[in-house]
Amino acid sequence: MKYMDDPEGATPFTLDERDGLKHKHVTTRGELDHLEQANVANGMRWMRRSRKKDLLTERYVRELHRQLFGEVWKWAGNFRNTEKNIGIDPREIGVELRLLLDNARYWIEHKTYSPKEIAIRFHHRLVFIHPFPNGNGRHARVMADAILMKIFDQPPIDWAGGHELQAIGPRRSEYISALRAADQEDYSPLFTFAGLKREE
Repeated sequence: MKYMDDPEGATPFTLDERDGLKHKHVTTRGELDHLEQANVANGMRWMRRSRKKDLLTERYVRELHRQLFGEVWKWAGNFRNTEKNIGIDPREIGVELRLLLDNARYWIEHKTYSPKEIAIRFHHRLVFIHPFPNGNGRHARVMADAILMKIFDQPPIDWAGGHELQAIGPRRSEYISALRAADQEDYSPLFTFAGLKREE
């Protein structure tokens, strides 16, 4: 199920997922985005206040999604069980997420990449897995920022670059294009998008 005004790259809902909406009066993507954005702001405050240091666990990944979207969706924090226009087979989500978390721990321990590059690579792979029915991009960006802020004590990435990343427009198109390039192992556009200088 798609809204008529869905932005590029938005994940369509199944009827069951749509039934998980806690606010039945919502009929447009704009109304949904408004509700979600308020919830995301609350979730980001939770992330910043949380004293949890072990972010690289399935439990934290799920809880962060629940904090970001739980006021809007009944299924927030639960992995999707349906195929989407993006993402891996839902039966593989648990295994692939654990592999990503293990990889991230390795990158951090062995200083494989700079902190910002670790966050960007983690973000891309989490979006690629697409563990949840909705909100994967926003969740992955907040998760990447949590890694930077809480593990490395560094500032978050300016993903929006002064724009509304959820809205249809050039910045979102650039973001989607950069993610698709990274799917093909070309991370350069995503690094540029996120403001990474390779010497960082």
